[in-house]
Amino acid sequence: MRSAPPNATVTVTPRPLWRIRVGRELPRYLLQALAVAGLLASARFAIAPPRPLIQRVSAPSASLPDLGAEGFASLFAKRYLTWDSRDLEAHSLALAPFAGSWMEADGGLQPPAGGEQKVQWTEVVQARATAPGEHVYTVAAQTDSAGLLYLSVSVVRGTDGKLALAGYPAFVGAPASTQAESPGRLREVEEPALRTVLTRALRNYLARAESELAADLTASAHVSLPGLTLALQSVHSLDWSPDGRSVLAVVQAQDERGAQYTLGYELDVVSNAGRWEISAIQMDPDT
Repeated sequence: MRSAPPNATVTVTPRPLWRIRVGRELPRYLLQALAVAGLLASARFAIAPPRPLIQRVSAPSASLPDLGAEGFASLFAKRYLTWDSRDLEAHSLALAPFAGSWMEADGGLQPPAGGEQKVQWTEVVQARATAPGEHVYTVAAQTDSAGLLYLSVSVVRGTDGKLALAGYPAFVGAPASTQAESPGRLREVEEPALRTVLTRALRNYLARAESELAADLTASAHVSLPGLTLALQSVHSLDWSPDGRSVLAVVQAQDERGAQYTLGYELDVVSNAGRWEISAIQMDPDT
């Protein structure tokens, strides 16, 4: 006779009613919160969409030359001083990008009834700062009719980086200059071996004879040959520089057309195992 199975037991655990409600309603609350967040994000993008970050180029440092402003002044001077009385409209059109609403047409220049003037070249020869972002440039302009003129041009760079004229131009005088200064009393190079090396190196340098010149250069020397081929005619002087580390040479040379030049060169020299070598001639091509 089989025994009867034991009676099943039921355990009732009491739970707070608020926990039951939270457990049942939590998924719905989370879904509603995600929906609201999505709507808010969509509204934010619609009202104020994100824009790419634009990196502005900063204005040139006050300690560095503003090459853009210098070029702006030179271009204005060239267009300002170039005119043809037969085509005054061309002069106005050339100056239109520079003129402002406060400035007279043609920058205030009214060409004469007849004739023309062309600018052969311009060069900024002086600059001074008058205010933050504003400079006054003195531009040398070689004209075919009035000769060499000096024009003062005031240029301002705005907070947005754009260049503009800050006033009318002015004719001014040339920067102060004087006659060439004498180098003073220098000690002549007397050692025959060094004089021979210097003369040979200068002859090969002026003649653009690179392979021959290399024989008198140090292993680390960097020399850039001149663009004009010259023949050494004579050596006027070979003198030690004041610091005694280089030689100042004055030579006479002639080009292929027969033009003659008196030229001055500085050559850095070193003694290597009793042999004189040249480490530089006049300039460093790497700087």
